[in-house]
Amino acid sequence: MLTQKQRDLLMFINDFIQSTGLSPSFEEMKIGLELKSKSGIHRLINALVERGFLQRLPNKARALEVRKLPENVPPPSNSNRPYAVSKTTRRTTHETAQIPLHGRIAAGTPIEAVRDEQEMIDIPMSLLGNQPCYALTVEGDSMMKAGIMDGDIVVIEKCDRASDGEIVVALVDEEEVTLKRLRREIGSIVLMPENDAYQPIRLTPDRVRIQGRLRSLFRSY
Repeated sequence: MLTQKQRDLLMFINDFIQSTGLSPSFEEMKIGLELKSKSGIHRLINALVERGFLQRLPNKARALEVRKLPENVPPPSNSNRPYAVSKTTRRTTHETAQIPLHGRIAAGTPIEAVRDEQEMIDIPMSLLGNQPCYALTVEGDSMMKAGIMDGDIVVIEKCDRASDGEIVVALVDEEEVTLKRLRREIGSIVLMPENDAYQPIRLTPDRVRIQGRLRSLFRSY
């Protein structure tokens, strides 16, 4: 017998794979289940693997396969949570929505973001949340250890605040935008890469403005 959280995660993984063809990352699962840490996701996955509901596929990144679903599975506990549909988000079907694709964002040296309010992109509803979102195309490899690769499309939840450890869209000096993990130190903001080939970007707080945090990732092959 599965716990409610185990059921929720199993259904989230199943819906994500059905929508995108990929198994979700640990960050996406953490956000989807509204957990505070990835350690809880590890425990839930281990329990589902032990019970035969999930299988890990060897030698592949983000490789989970749903082997079976429980009989008479109730809807996930957060399944009745409404998705945000703002002036910049248009629902197209019950499975997808259109959100603005604003341009490129650097996962490396900061680059100027290219904004195009008219360009829209279809995104599976499972990748969205309660708040208005927009999409950016990743350029660079500084976040590769977080599973974010060059050419990926990241879905960003609009916000102007974020917690330490979250991956954020940071506007530097009102000119350049970069995608990094946020860390605060006394008297400074540190934008942390997820690639040992890159150095952290350390700035005074007045030079950094949060424009959103990572909600999910969309990859095409």
